[in-house]
Amino acid sequence: MGFLRQKSEEPKIDLTPMVDVVFLLLIFFMISTTFVETPGISIKLPRSSAQAIPREAKEIRFSVSAEGAIFHHDRGQPNPVTLTEVATLLKYYRGEAEKMTFLLLADRDARHGRVVELMDLAREAGFGKLAIGTEWEREPKP
Repeated sequence: MGFLRQKSEEPKIDLTPMVDVVFLLLIFFMISTTFVETPGISIKLPRSSAQAIPREAKEIRFSVSAEGAIFHHDRGQPNPVTLTEVATLLKYYRGEAEKMTFLLLADRDARHGRVVELMDLAREAGFGKLAIGTEWEREPKP
């Protein structure tokens, strides 16, 4: 009695799940490495060898560009504001101001007067803590 031999098929490897995983990893790394502190604003912070302080849970952030433009960081997005708008914004935080940190990120080439004006507005609004953003310098200058 003759049996018909069945042709055995070569095993196939399905690459679709592996390609999906690689694309997901690629997307994850692209998203996680593109976080920028000040998107859309070019600010060169002054260098300092001072120790970093821990960030507060409640803080309000403002940036000053080299040209003197002021930006309020609301939900991560920088919005251009004027000094009068800053004063109005700070009035909303008057009750919580003592517990919050006023974080000022000023460009190293920004006018000193603009920075002092923002610091005065923060003091008048009752902010208890003022932090000025700098870049950490590994070796202090002699």
